[in-house]
Amino acid sequence: MWTRIRAILVARNREFYRDRAGLGWNLLMPMLMVLAFAFIFQDEQSDLLKIGVLTPGGTLSVVESPVLDLEHVTFVPVPVADLAAAIVKVERHQLDLLLDPGAAAPRYWVNGDSAKGYLAERLLLAAGSSGIEIGTEPERQTLSGAALRYVDWVLPGVLAMNIMFSSLWGVGWVIVRYRKNGVLRRLKATPLSPWEFLTAQVLSRLLVVLGASLIVYLGAAWLLDVPMRGSYLALALIYVAGSLCLISLGLIIAARLRTEELADGLLNLLSWPMLLLSGVWFSMEGTSALAQWVSQALPLTHLVAAARAVMIDGAGVVEVLPEIGVLLALAVAFLTLATWMFRWE
Repeated sequence: MWTRIRAILVARNREFYRDRAGLGWNLLMPMLMVLAFAFIFQDEQSDLLKIGVLTPGGTLSVVESPVLDLEHVTFVPVPVADLAAAIVKVERHQLDLLLDPGAAAPRYWVNGDSAKGYLAERLLLAAGSSGIEIGTEPERQTLSGAALRYVDWVLPGVLAMNIMFSSLWGVGWVIVRYRKNGVLRRLKATPLSPWEFLTAQVLSRLLVVLGASLIVYLGAAWLLDVPMRGSYLALALIYVAGSLCLISLGLIIAARLRTEELADGLLNLLSWPMLLLSGVWFSMEGTSALAQWVSQALPLTHLVAAARAVMIDGAGVVEVLPEIGVLLALAVAFLTLATWMFRWE
């Protein structure tokens, strides 16, 4: 059995490596996207001051004050339960100032390294009130930390996006082409079983996807000095689980289709909702409840969120085990369904 799987795997890898245009595009496209984001959003921080306000129910209830009358100041309600996450945002310059007006002794957090934080603090103190009735001058809590660039935030999503496209089209479109050209009909006459054939396709594409992602990551780390605060083992496990899940999803599309045009349409129908709703380009915070519910049902969401948790938040294997478990469970379910649906002709 394993001899047959190995033979198919080697043949598929040789076919991919000999296609130099396809190989180059798999490496060049994501790298160009990362560099483009680094160039376009190098001054991504706007002039808008963003002040977080801790609120019991996550709804901002304020009274009129000089601060609220100022232009270019936005107050963001922050649920009390999200205090730790909000403090991290102040450290990364994603919030210019965080205010807790409901505490027994009113307090606020400001990043001593942030120019906007300094301005927000001066406005707060000069107005004599934060825009919320606090009565006394709030206690200052000083934080520090470098700003999180957009390219740092988007890199895990770009890597996940490249894995998604390479996984779906690398097996979904190719196997349909095999069926159309009669390759699968010839393989049917051999002792090769559908499970062995699909397993070889999964392993072949997994090697290609992980190899390309590693090269892109190393290139981005070298050129842009992107952060990596967590465990490399955790990051590797995440991308392996995510690749297996998305490759298996591509196999479902390829199980019975006969034309590349139909396969291409269905693959686009799968990939673009995931691309828009999985937090690749922008955070899903603040979107509708329905959009967030749909987002959580998409495998790419778990891949992107776990990768960001490792690279940006410093998570280890234990912290991302739930996402890894979800991706592996989906991979097993997708591969089982693809094997059951598969037809040689």
